[in-house]
Amino acid sequence: MRAPSSLVGWLAAAALTCGGIDARAAPEPPAAQAVQSRDALLQLLFDKGLLPAAEPAMVRQARDMASDLVLSAMNFLGVPYRRGGNSADEGFDCSGFTRHIFESTIGMVLPRRADQQAGHAALLSVKREELRPGDLVFFNTMRRAFSHVGIYMGEGKFIHAPRSGAQVRIEDMRHAYWSQRFNGARRADLSGSGLEQRLQELSRNAPAETRP
Repeated sequence: MRAPSSLVGWLAAAALTCGGIDARAAPEPPAAQAVQSRDALLQLLFDKGLLPAAEPAMVRQARDMASDLVLSAMNFLGVPYRRGGNSADEGFDCSGFTRHIFESTIGMVLPRRADQQAGHAALLSVKREELRPGDLVFFNTMRRAFSHVGIYMGEGKFIHAPRSGAQVRIEDMRHAYWSQRFNGARRADLSGSGLEQRLQELSRNAPAETRP
């Protein structure tokens, strides 16, 4: 699946820096370059401590099944939380983060607040057992429904901008705190764009042990 152009450039740079690639070597096919770039990104995230070190299944899920939404979201790991924030430069809050990812990656402009995103007409309701990478996951963290939102990555993990003083990070929604506060999930209705079909194909072709 094609990654955003800005991410591809960053990944290529990361591959050169982290992988020790010889710039004088003969150029590789684009597909091989994409695989190398994704592997370099994952290694860099591990080195920076932004991904848990002992979760190879989740990493395979992010590498082999990741949608454009997930890859784009991972590009912002470590960005500081800021209430009302909408960009990497100023920081993100939870809904500002998901709004930025959806708009910059698939061109869908979501409402600003998490509860408004949950009710958005262009998003389809998804059962917990049917979650796929790229789905929005909602939680009750402020004693009201749909008060927090993140992006599902697979293997029970989601990426989000958590709270003041923290950074965009990956967490396990199966932990008691998140499991007890889970409100529901939404999926972009992209039937006309071709992305929904690609996501379905990726989900069907994934090994059974890596499916959420």
